[in-house]
Amino acid sequence: MSEVVVIGGGQSASQCLVSLRASDYKESITIIAEEDHIPYQRPPLSKDYLFGKVGLERVHTKNRDFYKNNEIELILNKTVQNINRGKKALKLNDGNIVNYGKLVIATGSRVRKLDVEGSELSNIHYLRNIKDADNIRSLIQNKKNLVIVGAGYIGLEVAAVANQLGVKVSIIEMADRVMNRTVDPLISEYYQNLHTQNGVKIFLNSALESFGGKGSVSKVYCTNQEIDTDFVVVGAGILPNQELASEAGLKCENGIWVDEYCQTEDSDIYACGDCTNHPNKILQTRLRLESVHNAIEQGKTVASSILGEKNSYNQVPWFWSDQYDHKLQIVGISGDHDRTVKREAEDGKSFLLFYLKEDSLIAVDAVNNPKDFMVCKKLVANRTKISSDNLLDASADLNELLL
Repeated sequence: MSEVVVIGGGQSASQCLVSLRASDYKESITIIAEEDHIPYQRPPLSKDYLFGKVGLERVHTKNRDFYKNNEIELILNKTVQNINRGKKALKLNDGNIVNYGKLVIATGSRVRKLDVEGSELSNIHYLRNIKDADNIRSLIQNKKNLVIVGAGYIGLEVAAVANQLGVKVSIIEMADRVMNRTVDPLISEYYQNLHTQNGVKIFLNSALESFGGKGSVSKVYCTNQEIDTDFVVVGAGILPNQELASEAGLKCENGIWVDEYCQTEDSDIYACGDCTNHPNKILQTRLRLESVHNAIEQGKTVASSILGEKNSYNQVPWFWSDQYDHKLQIVGISGDHDRTVKREAEDGKSFLLFYLKEDSLIAVDAVNNPKDFMVCKKLVANRTKISSDNLLDASADLNELLL
């Protein structure tokens, strides 16, 4: 039996076991991952790894020596078929049984797949794992025309990479603006202009109807539009991998339900990362987040809980997206705001968009301004009461608002 068994091969799974060993946890640890890769981070897959700027060694969270030196057993290329909570046992797809003392479910999420005519054609890809990225990169190197379905973060990041590598890119999006679920129209307009100025064609209010071709996709049919293509990348969102927990009788609703310590209803089972639905005291709601920050911090929280330290997870969410040489950073959840204020830098190359509710700062979008973004994270965490005049004055030091 392994005292701690972690299911998953992503950032949250890795952070949990790294934090345990960093705290001098001496008990046995096993990690079970469905891919034939040691744990890795996903953001580079649509950015620098896809571009070819970094190799696998920069994608892995730790190298193989780390697991060997820390006596962490790796079970790779295996899936867990079911959890027997009574016997504290996991059945793997090869029939083997792994027993646990404490179980950590860090199963992450999977892509939402489309079910339209022609979906079975080859050269239609989704981007979620290393194999996906390798396949798409190979096509980028050998094909001339790409259609991307969906103008969210993944779609736009892939578009930027492919475009810079000489591929003709078209994006279809059923909404009336890019990144419509997560940012203000002002941010959408900025990034739409960025892509179109670089030669990407964007078709808004354009719903996918079907794919066409013989064996391999060659056409994309959408609302009032027919686009020739050599390959397709679909970015239609992701779904939490909660089925394993649900089948074991654990509460799941848009993710595996956990408390502020990332503990499920079963005191010996924890969950962390994309697959969880957790309470957030700062935002006073339950959330399921898809971000590196959330994955890392929840991994730390699970480790603390296993160690008996009970440090509650209480973080303000933040995210980022790299497109061309432009960086978008977001802190907070902006959906419930009643006012926005834009603050442009004196050089005109960057700006901040502040989201306010009853004069309290609840979220900030930063474009090409990582320095001020660090201050904004603290301001949002404090829900700082702030005037529009202070926000608009680009010469004023945001640090003074922390006092």
